[in-house]
Amino acid sequence: MDIKGQCWTDEESDGENESEQFLYGIQCCLLQGSCAADLYRHPQLDADIEAVKDIYTDSAVSVREYGTIDDVDIDLHINIGFLDEEVATAWKVIRTEPIILRLRFSLSQYLDGPEPSVEVFQPSNKEGFSLGLQLKKILSTFTSQQWKHLSNEFLKAQQEKRHSWFKAGGTIKKFRAGLSIFSPIPKSPSFPLIQDTVLKGKLSVPELRVTRLMNRSISCTMKNPKGELFNYPPNSQAGGHCKNIPTLEYGFLVQIMKYSEQRIPTLNEYCVVCDEQHVFQNGSMLKPAVCTRELCVFSFYTLGVMSGAAEEVATGAEVVDLLVAMCRAALESPRKSIIFEPYPSVVDPNDPKTLAFNPKKKNYERLQKALDSVMSIREMTQGSYLEIKKQMDKLDPLAHPLLQWIISSNRSHIVKLPLSRQLKFMHTSHQFLLLSSPPAKEARFRTAKKLYGSTFAFHGSHIENWHSVLRNGLVNASYTKLQLHGAAYGKGIYLSPISSISFGYSGMGKGQHRMPTKDELVQRYNRMNTIPQSRPIQSRFLQSRNLNCIALCEVITSKDLQKHGNIWVCPVSDHVCTRFFFVYEDGQVGDANINTQEPKVQKEIMRVIGTQIYSS
Repeated sequence: MDIKGQCWTDEESDGENESEQFLYGIQCCLLQGSCAADLYRHPQLDADIEAVKDIYTDSAVSVREYGTIDDVDIDLHINIGFLDEEVATAWKVIRTEPIILRLRFSLSQYLDGPEPSVEVFQPSNKEGFSLGLQLKKILSTFTSQQWKHLSNEFLKAQQEKRHSWFKAGGTIKKFRAGLSIFSPIPKSPSFPLIQDTVLKGKLSVPELRVTRLMNRSISCTMKNPKGELFNYPPNSQAGGHCKNIPTLEYGFLVQIMKYSEQRIPTLNEYCVVCDEQHVFQNGSMLKPAVCTRELCVFSFYTLGVMSGAAEEVATGAEVVDLLVAMCRAALESPRKSIIFEPYPSVVDPNDPKTLAFNPKKKNYERLQKALDSVMSIREMTQGSYLEIKKQMDKLDPLAHPLLQWIISSNRSHIVKLPLSRQLKFMHTSHQFLLLSSPPAKEARFRTAKKLYGSTFAFHGSHIENWHSVLRNGLVNASYTKLQLHGAAYGKGIYLSPISSISFGYSGMGKGQHRMPTKDELVQRYNRMNTIPQSRPIQSRFLQSRNLNCIALCEVITSKDLQKHGNIWVCPVSDHVCTRFFFVYEDGQVGDANINTQEPKVQKEIMRVIGTQIYSS
């Protein structure tokens, strides 16, 4: 037996045999040189551990005792396999490995003892697990709130009450009534559906472990013995309900696991500092971030969370280069007062109690001066980042803080595509994977895709608009101040399967409001591809400020999608997800004759995407 601590299994203790518990306590005292006979494992702790095993699996919880100091570590294993691979990459988590919640209780007092400490980690995720810091803060606050009224006697009474609900001979009606006993838990479509397990196992409702069903915060479809379907539709307002507190009928450990399951898919919807919901124009975005409340901005700066700029420049320099270019285009636009949103919230490095850039007191000239002092990302990759930061500080003390904000405020997941994964027919080396939809939206998209199918189409918008899009989402701008072109075909997100139409929209901005014809685009494409290139074709960084860009989106082909020839309008924002982003320099455009509906084009798109984005 390990003197420092030990793991115990069901065979070693079933939580019911008092004589075994007494003998076990004596053994611990003898081995540890202590006669503290009161240091036994509290029976309520046993009951709560068994509840976790019953509702989840035996491997969902592990225990380590420290009898000498009357402590016990309870590790709860939270499955995050429901996250898409690209979402997990954006969040810097390992989706195939559970997140561990480690709670340290008093071994003998359990809920009557001191408030437990909380640790959150992934064993293989040694660095950059920022999601763990956010989740730890959330669960520590939750535990503190619960601890004010928790006790072993109170919990025992709750569980005895629960046992009286389910008796032998119960009916389906009684079973379904039991489901409503719980607080309204979000049926988040982010979680995997239970129906596959039910149908494959050919289990009917009475045969199911009721506790497993009641634990899941999901949308599920189940068959009863007669083959009829019970449907529990997803809650579209999951984000608003994810803070609801699960009840205690199955113990405190199950309660905190259920609360964690509710919160994890929606972490991106809440500020990492104050844990209040973000307010965005078009719903939540993919990456977690700090909100715009001044107190949170100061805390964020003080905690040093924004110190990841050096890592970002080192690992994703091309993406940082693109973010700076988008910021510059928006700031230099005549429409900057409308489209440059969000405006930076940057703490003054010389006075940490004030904001140098404040959304309430916008100063575009000062912002432009700081942005002009941001050294090119190409230069940053050539030498020591600290030395380059010093140079920027000499030029303008707000240059580096602004660069940090540009990086940390990006809510989308952008990755430069290697040559092997690029779409050849787009004729540019500046190709990026671009995902901005949070897990819940992606799950709703997948559900709609199974019902109606999907296809690909281009979305053209001037580069000055993308600074906002990456932080606020692809906005339905029809009939709003953001609208630049007429909404001739009604309200919605405008798309086209034909590249020439989207290239036309992408070039409009900065006073240019006439969309070029297809012939003009073809002439420009032919001219640009016959001019000798003065720079390397496969340049790593953007070398011009004259940029055009278009996105390739996936769109649901439901009846909501309105097709007016080659101009499509999708009024449902959940039915459009960005997939790729293409950038062109010095007036270049790609092939104007691309049609995403052609089989060879679709085949090439699917080759590049592979199984990275799709789970189906």
